[in-house]
Amino acid sequence: MCSVGSDSSWNYQWYKDWNDNVVSQSVRHTITGDTLTISRAAESDQGQYWCEGNRVSRPTSSQPGGLFTLTVKDYLPKTTLTSDKENIFTGDSVTLSCTVESSGWKFYWYRHRPDSTPVTTTSGYSYTLSWVSVSDGGQYWCRAGRGDPVYYTLYSDPVQIIITERPVAVLILQPNWTQIFRGETVTMRCDIQGGGDTDWNYRWYKNSQLFSPFNTKPEYRISPVYRSNSDSYTCEGVKGNKFSKTSEAVKLTVSDQPQPVLSISPQWLNPGDSVTLSCEVDKTSTGWRFSWYRTVPYRAGLPSLSDKSYSLQPLSDNVTSEDSYTLIPAGATPTGGYVCRAGRGDPVYDTLYSQPQFLWSGDLHPSVSLTVNPNTTQHFTSNSLSLICELKGNSTGWRLKRYTETAWPSQCPSTWRSITESTCTITSLDTWSSGVFWCESGSGEYSNAVNITVNDGDVILESPVHPVTEGDSVTLTCTFRYQETNPNPKTDFYKDGVLIKNETTGEMTIPTVSKSDEGFYKCKSGQGESPETWVTVRVPPGSVVSISLTRLLCGLLVVSPFLLVSIVLTVKCCRARGLCSTVTSPQDQIPCDDVIEQNESSV
Repeated sequence: MCSVGSDSSWNYQWYKDWNDNVVSQSVRHTITGDTLTISRAAESDQGQYWCEGNRVSRPTSSQPGGLFTLTVKDYLPKTTLTSDKENIFTGDSVTLSCTVESSGWKFYWYRHRPDSTPVTTTSGYSYTLSWVSVSDGGQYWCRAGRGDPVYYTLYSDPVQIIITERPVAVLILQPNWTQIFRGETVTMRCDIQGGGDTDWNYRWYKNSQLFSPFNTKPEYRISPVYRSNSDSYTCEGVKGNKFSKTSEAVKLTVSDQPQPVLSISPQWLNPGDSVTLSCEVDKTSTGWRFSWYRTVPYRAGLPSLSDKSYSLQPLSDNVTSEDSYTLIPAGATPTGGYVCRAGRGDPVYDTLYSQPQFLWSGDLHPSVSLTVNPNTTQHFTSNSLSLICELKGNSTGWRLKRYTETAWPSQCPSTWRSITESTCTITSLDTWSSGVFWCESGSGEYSNAVNITVNDGDVILESPVHPVTEGDSVTLTCTFRYQETNPNPKTDFYKDGVLIKNETTGEMTIPTVSKSDEGFYKCKSGQGESPETWVTVRVPPGSVVSISLTRLLCGLLVVSPFLLVSIVLTVKCCRARGLCSTVTSPQDQIPCDDVIEQNESSV
């Protein structure tokens, strides 16, 4: 195009190559006004062009126009296709670039084959595929076009784009415990699944915040852990400019050092009974092994409780994978305290020791026994009570101990007006005075134990504090705080929750107690209801139970009245001499059956 100015009276002349070669109108050269059009340019058309304007009025001609050099190639231009990445993971992006000589082009992008419909057209030379999937992979081409009608370049050479599924990072907690305790060692491992080779680096995140940007090892160790380490953790693999999927979050919860809870069943034992110790740590935690201990007086060199009230003597078969331990005493069941502890991991991480739990035997200790005055398990508030360690031998250093559900074993407080270390007098009972009492020596010996209940109600049931021997007579008394207002109220007695007797005297007597009478007793009247109390019936070791005299007499009644009289006289005689009783010891007495058998022979 040639332009002199806005004056339209100009005509234009075109020249080529400085030899006054005027460009004339022809088949391929068309001059229209100020425009020269070259159709189907040939190599002969290349060269330098300029123009000049002419008119009738003065001045008659313009200065020659500036030179324009036209270059005509004798081949079709070809595009070059490149990619910023060729091997990528799903979810990544890739940018294709199509370059060509000169400018003014539009770019056409093809996939699978070049003569297909373009997947897209862009005015720029680049095309970006974002969030690619496996199906986006394959060969890509490009070409450029311009003009109207469109003049196309040749197709580029193809570029192969390989898209594979993104590897997945999996965070594994080692040990695989969701509940971790302060002081333990935790290792987090980042496994890249589907990632091919192992040439990965690793990045670690805490609560989505990057805290370890470059780690050549797949493990991250925290030793020891603190509560501040509690949070959600993730990881990912990095290889060059490629990233794995971020792992699922693993929640790490760090708690304070746990203290297990020890329970003992049964807690009150007869001689020779076995007992089960059960140790429970936090219910959400696993992997524990358990250690079992018996309490002994404080001794340097042995583990001890934090207040040094006891040292701990390991039991045989000390460490177990089971959370329970069966204690089978070889002889009489000893009163004593027991403690457990749990540990796990390598190196072993230990819990705190449990609070001591005690099992008690009602049997009298050969060296000392605990007596209670008044001799009953239940007492009214505001009444007085004395507990005395009665020495039977030369043992010394006995002290009274008390255990409650909410406190560790304690000695007799000064507020109870202790007379000596082995005697406590409580001048005014309160409900918090309830508990299990026993005597304990400095060498680790224990007395029998008693369970004292202090009731702030209006009714208590008086029963023996120590186990009763089978065959003895036992009287249970229902006592009322305001007895003088109704000295003989009608009273109901219950055993194990079942009504067994009605009395107007407030007393129930079992003339000959047996093992079947053991259980929980309580009384109830219009005055109120007492707490339950446990009555223990002791069967002496080595004893034998003779035939029931009542059953024997009833059977003989239908045989011979004369024989009945003879048997009755014989039994009375035996009892008068101390030879015959319901429960006898073969070493000390002649069994009634032998006497009866001799009498039958004489008859």
